[in-house]
Amino acid sequence: MEEGAGEAPGLGRSAASKDFRFYHMDLYDSEDRLQIFPEESTRMRREGVQAEMTHEPMRGGVKGKAPGDLGEEVDELVHPYGLEDDHELGDEFIEENTPRIEVSEYPSYMMMGSEQRDWRLTGETAQGEDLGFMGWGSAGQCQDLREAYRYSHGRASEEYECYVIPEEEDEEEVADIFCVTCKTPIRASEKDQDEHKQHEVTPLSKALESAKDEIHKNMYKLEKQIIEMENFASHLEEVFITVEENFGRQEQNFESHYNEILETLAQKYEEKIQALGEKKKEKLEALYGQLVSCGENLDTCKELMETIEEMCHEEKVDFIKDAVAMADRLGKFLKTKTDVEISAQPDFEDQTLDFSDVEELMGSINTIPAPSAPVINPQAPNSATGSSVRVCWSLYSDDTVESYQLSYRPVQDGSPGKEQTEVTMTIKETYCSVTNLLPNTQYEFWVTAQNRAGLSPTSERAVYMTAPCPPIIKSKEIRSCEEAALISWESGNLNPVDSYTVELTQAEMPGASGVTESVVGIPTCECLVQLQPRQSYTIYVRALNVGGPSARSEPATVHTTGSYFPLDKHTCHPRLTVSEDGLTVVRSERRGPPREPVPSDAHFTRCAAVMGNLIPVRGRHYWEVEVDECLDYTVGVAFENVPRQEDLGANRLSWCMRHTFASSRHKYEFLHKTTTPDIRITVPPKKIGILLDYENAKLSFFNVDISQHLYTFSCQLPQFVHPCFSLEKPGCLKIHNGISMPKHITFY
Repeated sequence: MEEGAGEAPGLGRSAASKDFRFYHMDLYDSEDRLQIFPEESTRMRREGVQAEMTHEPMRGGVKGKAPGDLGEEVDELVHPYGLEDDHELGDEFIEENTPRIEVSEYPSYMMMGSEQRDWRLTGETAQGEDLGFMGWGSAGQCQDLREAYRYSHGRASEEYECYVIPEEEDEEEVADIFCVTCKTPIRASEKDQDEHKQHEVTPLSKALESAKDEIHKNMYKLEKQIIEMENFASHLEEVFITVEENFGRQEQNFESHYNEILETLAQKYEEKIQALGEKKKEKLEALYGQLVSCGENLDTCKELMETIEEMCHEEKVDFIKDAVAMADRLGKFLKTKTDVEISAQPDFEDQTLDFSDVEELMGSINTIPAPSAPVINPQAPNSATGSSVRVCWSLYSDDTVESYQLSYRPVQDGSPGKEQTEVTMTIKETYCSVTNLLPNTQYEFWVTAQNRAGLSPTSERAVYMTAPCPPIIKSKEIRSCEEAALISWESGNLNPVDSYTVELTQAEMPGASGVTESVVGIPTCECLVQLQPRQSYTIYVRALNVGGPSARSEPATVHTTGSYFPLDKHTCHPRLTVSEDGLTVVRSERRGPPREPVPSDAHFTRCAAVMGNLIPVRGRHYWEVEVDECLDYTVGVAFENVPRQEDLGANRLSWCMRHTFASSRHKYEFLHKTTTPDIRITVPPKKIGILLDYENAKLSFFNVDISQHLYTFSCQLPQFVHPCFSLEKPGCLKIHNGISMPKHITFY
């Protein structure tokens, strides 16, 4: 410890930077350290450390001063450097019983230099060494001293930086369990605590995956809701536009009706005023005529009176003469009847105004207008059957509709001169299931709305399609092996369909009506289906188009025991006949000309042969052929493009076993490119087993009755091959397939 304390260089420096940093001094080698303290100071500190260890006062240092004088020197240093307010510093320095200041509770790298600092150097020694106060510089740098001291006591100034290497602490145990009840991750050690003892816990990784799945599900729901809201917003926009259009139409309707009413009222007013004026004129003319007549009579009366007065003043003779004439005149005048009754009354008759037509017009304002054109919806998935289709439409307005008229007809195929009959039906709802339609046929639909005001414009036309007819499975052409089955069918529809679906049900399962597996999106009328070995399946096929799926086809049964294949009648030689089940080939004894074959390149023309349709699946295939000992036959395999005008085994595309019987002797040949090995078979086989092994590129023949291996070809089979059979003389070959492979054959 002495050596370590002696090597510590201390903290002496002439000037302290304001942003000085603290470094552990042991980061440097001893010889690389800067000796900023003189040897005397080093010696004094070394002695101070020893004094601390032995609890004795320092031998060296300040001569002639007792430990009690240390407080006086501290006071001298406190006042010039402004440390009198730091009570903690003062308390430590004036504590007489403590020989030195100890900061060992802090790490060594926080001590600004040496592991322990001796603050007991006197001012004289410091001045003698020209180190200032303990090597920290002049009195103008007292702030650095104060900050350094405060740092050592946990109160470092924020402006200083310190690279502190923290003590190593035990790493906390990572949470690896999730408490489902509290919904929080916990450590494995906390699982058995009382807080989580009865709670449901799960591994954190599983909880994380579950949370991710839940988030993904919620995101999917959120995306779906966003799409629905966007569609709803689009629908609202359409309704908004429709409301504007309907308002404009209603406003125009009101304006038209009111203008018509005003025109009618104005017309009636003119008519009534004109009639009243004519009556006024008639009355005034009558009264005026009566007034003129009365005036004339009055003038005549006045004239007669004046004349009579003049006659009265005349002489008697003259009076008598004029009186006779006047009497005649007065008689005539008085005989004239004077009309003194008013011919026209001043009152007018009350006019009855007929506003029935106006009322009718007013009533028509409140009449519901004719509806707008409906919007027919596109065809929804799975909305049709083979003979019906469900049509839906909407009315994006507030119009009142009493009924709809739905019309439809088949879509014209473009052939001229063929008119399609239109059918119209009246419906109350906005949907209709139209029946009695043709399967897999397109129909165009349009609809109109009506009320008592009239019909709406016709909607746009939409094309709907009925579902297809059920396909027809070719049961006799099904090919299978232990791992798969090749199913083919006829479409049963005149028009093409979009795709097909194959449905499988294991026949042994209870309630076999259900579907255990489906193969969808099949574009053609053939499908290779992967199956389980040694099982029985019931297979259905559906056709699909935009209208939906058809009904199920008639079922077909498939067994995955061994390999099953039928004979291909299209390759049959004219002299051969294939049975109905496709498993027996016969050559008759008739000597007439062979039947005329259908022109085809698939028929054999030289040898009387036929090929089988083996499923195109690699692996091991086994079948057996029942033969007659005295029959000339050839059995084997050949590529599909084997020459039809050559014998089997005469080329590189076929591998065969040939048997010929002559003079009670049996001859067996295993032919490939017309060559055969020298093999003698002593027991003529009655049933020949044939094993085709794609994986090992081998073709083997066996005598089934005695479990004897006859011969094995090593052949390269880059393509699929088919079984082939030939009869050179009348007889028959019966093929046994769909059977399990015998145990003794599994070793080859």
